[in-house]
Amino acid sequence: MTKEISKTPASQPVKVITTREQLNLPAEVKHYKSGKVRESFLLPNPKSLLIVTTDRISAYDVVMNEGVPWKGKILNGMSLHNFKLTEDIIPNHVIAANIFGSFPHSENHFDILNGRSAVVMRAEPILFECVVRGYLYGSGLKEYMKTAEVCGIPLPPGLIKASKLESPIFTPATKSETGHDENIPYGEMEKRLGDKKLAAQLRETSLAIYQRIADYALKNGIIVADTKLEFGLVGKKLILIDELVTPDSSRFWPLTTYKPGQDQPSFDKQFLRDWLDKEKWNQMPPPPTLPEEVIATTSAKYVEAYKLLTGRMLRA
Repeated sequence: MTKEISKTPASQPVKVITTREQLNLPAEVKHYKSGKVRESFLLPNPKSLLIVTTDRISAYDVVMNEGVPWKGKILNGMSLHNFKLTEDIIPNHVIAANIFGSFPHSENHFDILNGRSAVVMRAEPILFECVVRGYLYGSGLKEYMKTAEVCGIPLPPGLIKASKLESPIFTPATKSETGHDENIPYGEMEKRLGDKKLAAQLRETSLAIYQRIADYALKNGIIVADTKLEFGLVGKKLILIDELVTPDSSRFWPLTTYKPGQDQPSFDKQFLRDWLDKEKWNQMPPPPTLPEEVIATTSAKYVEAYKLLTGRMLRA
């Protein structure tokens, strides 16, 4: 049963943040790194980072020119919610969700940073996407149709698009800063890591996190079809980093409309991907210009996912 949610905030004014220059942070806060969506900054404490989630959106590993209203706050809020939900499984990188007082003059940036930022532990990233699939879709479906396997894992015959798997499977991928990630068998990840114990810990922890959040989401009307997780090391300690089971890193389907054998309506950026496919874009920069209707619909899908999963309304 889904929760009853109050009106969407879509009609409320909201500032769309797509560049780090818009943040206008103090000189003492040094820019560290730009991701597809997030900006990282060094803080006076060298063991911590300020992570700011922008409203940028990417598809096929290319960042679009336009931002999506509410997206940064949704990803940040949903990640914080899911980190809390799984903190007994593995520690995560969050030090403080309330960033004010954590760096010089932070109170002057309340309007921009509130809801889209967190202070986190600085970790050494493990350069693999830890993907867990509970349903057969996307690249996993394509591979299954050719080989009856996904990342070297044999699956039963007769599965169709969006089939629920008997048990979730761990299908790692290489993590690419530029270009597309590449699905690889677990044994290949184990070999490249050179650490069987760490590889097993990544697999078992990823499966446990997926199961915890998928079960929770299902009670709130969302099927988490698959997700990708990221981990890092602080010293020798494994922690969960980056984002956690959001519409950017996962496929979210409405439970009420789920039907195997067909494309699924979704709460994630599949709507954007579908529009890009119709445009016959070659998945290389530059991306096409997004119409206002595509931006608004994508934003509404993210907003609905946030409300269903967390039971909370967004605040401008």
